[in-house]
Amino acid sequence: MRQLSELDASFLYLESETTPMHIGGVYLFDASGLKAPLAFSTFVSYLRSRLHVVPLFRQKLKEIPLRLGRPYWIDDPGFSIERHLAYVNLGEHGKQASLMALASRIMEEPLKRDRPLWHITFVDGFRIDDPEGEKQGFALIVKLHHAAIDAFSGEEIMGKLLEYTPEPRPIAPPRPWLARPEPSEERVFLQAGANMLKTPMQVASLAYSAAEATARGLVKKQLQKLPVPFPLFTAPHSPFNRQITANRRIVSASVSLSRLKAIKASLGDVTLNDVVLGLCAETLHRYLEQQGGDTDKSLVAMTPISVRSSSLRRATGNQMSAMLLDLATSEPNPAARIRRIHQNAVESEPYREAIAADRLTELLPSTLLALSARLYSELQVAQRYHPLFNLPITNVPGPQVPLFLQGARLVRQYNTAPLFDSLGLVIVAVSYQGQLTLNFTLCPDVVPDGDILNELVEQSLGGIEECLPDLGPDQGLETPNGNSQNLTDEVLGVLEGMLKGGLQRFRR
Repeated sequence: MRQLSELDASFLYLESETTPMHIGGVYLFDASGLKAPLAFSTFVSYLRSRLHVVPLFRQKLKEIPLRLGRPYWIDDPGFSIERHLAYVNLGEHGKQASLMALASRIMEEPLKRDRPLWHITFVDGFRIDDPEGEKQGFALIVKLHHAAIDAFSGEEIMGKLLEYTPEPRPIAPPRPWLARPEPSEERVFLQAGANMLKTPMQVASLAYSAAEATARGLVKKQLQKLPVPFPLFTAPHSPFNRQITANRRIVSASVSLSRLKAIKASLGDVTLNDVVLGLCAETLHRYLEQQGGDTDKSLVAMTPISVRSSSLRRATGNQMSAMLLDLATSEPNPAARIRRIHQNAVESEPYREAIAADRLTELLPSTLLALSARLYSELQVAQRYHPLFNLPITNVPGPQVPLFLQGARLVRQYNTAPLFDSLGLVIVAVSYQGQLTLNFTLCPDVVPDGDILNELVEQSLGGIEECLPDLGPDQGLETPNGNSQNLTDEVLGVLEGMLKGGLQRFRR
């Protein structure tokens, strides 16, 4: 029995009919090299034999009586793999457009909470477009609840379920598994009481982190009155920040990683992630221009960052930090914009560590977070006032070696992320085998003509490459009032040192 963290639980409480909180993936496999098509029954047997590598696939939620605490993950004594699988044959409509339309409809449906929070649809009769002609294949449409995983751990799970060799391995019998007894209501109630008693012990540590972050924010607010650029305080109004509906659409475009790496090499002191964000920014800039939107003010993105490498506290769940990043979409030169994004990212880096995402939700209980989010939606705060950010952008590194499922090679993958009221567009960038795929999950009632994003990605990449030869060595690196910025950093450092010293004496 393992209790959900406040961050994990928040995704349960934020869920509604129009905002299902699951992460999705569409995985396309080339089965043309197989001696016989992979049957659905074979896939079921294969998956059954791999369940032991992902324990959460057999765990369901156990709610706390009277909602006195966060739910627990417990073994599902009635687990049946058949309740988590579906079969679809596209027949004559086995093209990618039909597959993505099917995936969009599937992603609109929330997962059922009376069972483990995942579902896979096996899509047969699918034909993959290839320069050599159509190839026979199949696809998997996967849904995993955000309460159980984040985008980074989702990639890890798929890596565990798939194989690294093209030779089909014999499917082993499933390992014996016996569900641990379901805890009684009385035990769960007592455990919730014990956790409540622990809470005061956590407050001092949380207050220390919160005080540092709050004081820093107050100092920056005052320093904002000085002639110093602070691009990360407010996001502009944008067409993406409107009330969403239950409708979803998945739009994806793939580009070669080698082209992105060439841009990075040409620009010098930037990261590959900066180039990816620059490509996203130029795509959004062109979309707003085509839709007659305002491009004079820079969009602000929320970029989740996995902290698994530095804090391996849980095998699954959400282990993230995040930062707000000015995408510099008001910069007309798309190549210079990447340098601006790098500068903004460097300036944002220290602030994301003030309170990590899980620490923030421990400070703000998930139930209060859910209430705040619903009020945020119902009062239309993002429409009436400036939103905190315009859209999330997540860059998830994937494997650069091919993956297989019983000899069928994974050739493409498309990933989705949940939308939220006043956030009608999310971008997930995933790399695999030398390709980067930009995945746009959008609400078509908020983001019209979303299908053009596919074409705009290629146009945007070409536009960045065209600007590189004429880009000056310092273009995009101009920082107004550079001396004042250094002075501000010094002031912040002195005040933070004083604050930390006072707080440390208080803790003793």
